[in-house]
Amino acid sequence: MSDLEALVIREARPGDLEALIAMFAGDALGGHGDTTDPDARDDYREAFEAIAASANDTLYVAELDGVVVGTFQTTYTRTLTGRGSAVLTIGSVQTHADWRGRGIGGKMIEAAIAEARVEDCRLVQLMSNSNRVDAHRFYERLGFTPSHLGFKMKLKGR
Repeated sequence: MSDLEALVIREARPGDLEALIAMFAGDALGGHGDTTDPDARDDYREAFEAIAASANDTLYVAELDGVVVGTFQTTYTRTLTGRGSAVLTIGSVQTHADWRGRGIGGKMIEAAIAEARVEDCRLVQLMSNSNRVDAHRFYERLGFTPSHLGFKMKLKGR
């Protein structure tokens, strides 16, 4: 059986939090200020609980043999544009550095797109750090088109 045949994509559970924190903290390119510092645990726990309680957000993990090897989050937005249609935004896509290049990211995105189809979304969208050229090629291979220019305004140092 190949690695991908054993891949499980499921909703994240509180017991996954340490693995998720470590995965994000290990991403130097993202620049989100993620850290494994124990003093930050409450921030992560509170965010996890808020996501879990949200009717519009879901945090997922990709798991192989009990090991969290990837994650992503989906957010539904209902808009007046597109005749009141629903949009699924995929965010926080991360594959553990040791597992990249094996098709895990593709399976995570496929799962998100399948969810959007079930919910009758008009559009699936995502954003990617402008420095992540490999990720851009990855998303384009999956059928995404770079169509908009994003802007951000940082309100906190982290």
